[in-house]
Amino acid sequence: MTSTSATSAAPPGEGAASFDRLRYAGVFVLLFLFGTETFLVSPLLPTIADSIKVSEAAAASGVTAYVLVYAVFAPFLGLLSDRFGRRRTLVAGTVLFVLSNVGAAVSSDLAGLVLSRALAGLAAAAAGPAIWAHIAETAPDAVRGRALGLGMALFSCGQLIGVPLGGFLAGAAGWRSAFWALAVGTALAVPLLLRQVPAGDPAAERPASGGAVRALLAGWGDPVLRRALLVNTVFNAANLGAFTFLGVVLVQRFDLSVQALGLVGVLVGAGSVAGSLLGGRLGDRARAAGRHNLPLLPVWGALLALGILLTAEGPGLVVALVGVVVWFVASGGFVTDQQTLAGTVAPELRATSSAWLTSTMYAGTGLGAWAIGAYGDAADSTPVVGTVLAVVAAAGALLVSTSLRNRQVAG
Repeated sequence: MTSTSATSAAPPGEGAASFDRLRYAGVFVLLFLFGTETFLVSPLLPTIADSIKVSEAAAASGVTAYVLVYAVFAPFLGLLSDRFGRRRTLVAGTVLFVLSNVGAAVSSDLAGLVLSRALAGLAAAAAGPAIWAHIAETAPDAVRGRALGLGMALFSCGQLIGVPLGGFLAGAAGWRSAFWALAVGTALAVPLLLRQVPAGDPAAERPASGGAVRALLAGWGDPVLRRALLVNTVFNAANLGAFTFLGVVLVQRFDLSVQALGLVGVLVGAGSVAGSLLGGRLGDRARAAGRHNLPLLPVWGALLALGILLTAEGPGLVVALVGVVVWFVASGGFVTDQQTLAGTVAPELRATSSAWLTSTMYAGTGLGAWAIGAYGDAADSTPVVGTVLAVVAAAGALLVSTSLRNRQVAG
């Protein structure tokens, strides 16, 4: 529980400075498909609502169902992964993801849509933490951050590439075709998962110890993980809480069209991809130099504050768009560093810790959106609340980094 880094589970003879990306093809494909579905539903809401004859607000309850189910069940399913192995929860989650997309594709009413979205959230809650834990414990230590960053980049590519592809399919063959494509793509990934995720993975060999509730909350008992989870909550209150109102801010400032906002979404995805890859690479270089304290963690918080400020207050559209890119480079880098921390600080809690990262992310998003909405006009409150929370997150991240360094010295 107090080790500063995990022992690499890479096969003997595997290069320390590189890793075999094809070895992770199955989980990388799954991350891309998860990212696609996460971002796909919102732009399809008007079409879906018209098809099943409900309001857009009612159709949006499917999005709420996905988020709530993931946030509530991810820690429990992460614990199952830590106790009984990655393969079981990963394959079960993947199969359920196939069924949930089939369910969405054949939904004829709101109840069916909401149920299918809830099942998709449950599927992602089972498979997601297991994926991150699998990457963290099998990638060579020297490139662990790069491997996690690539996985996060592919998740972000769901927005950058998967959503336009899904939109094209929906326009050509109806919205249901996008969910059929997700179901087929996920089913095709199952044989790869069965080949690439071993049945005798390290988690399955770890004896179960302690009660379920105690194990579920064990991460909060570790001082470093507890601080990291609190910082994660505050960071995403600024990051995704402010993102909720990004369209409002840009429309009020520059009177952008819906099409222009779609292009801003491309910048969001591109920034996230770049930040994820950059965060992984820079983190690996820092660890190679003996700095295992994630020294860039507070930097991402400071960059987030700068990005929000430039977006909401910067002079002119070009500066605002540069702010959007800075904002989401910081977001991608921060998430990669946090996944690296979850995968190394407490090896026996990898999946549970990763699941808590997602749950606190959603909690932070809700708190941030509430704070910005309660403060007053969103265009005015977004830069104030978002920047202040980002600065607080940067200060908290500095404490996390200091705690990691002290633990390294003590160990």
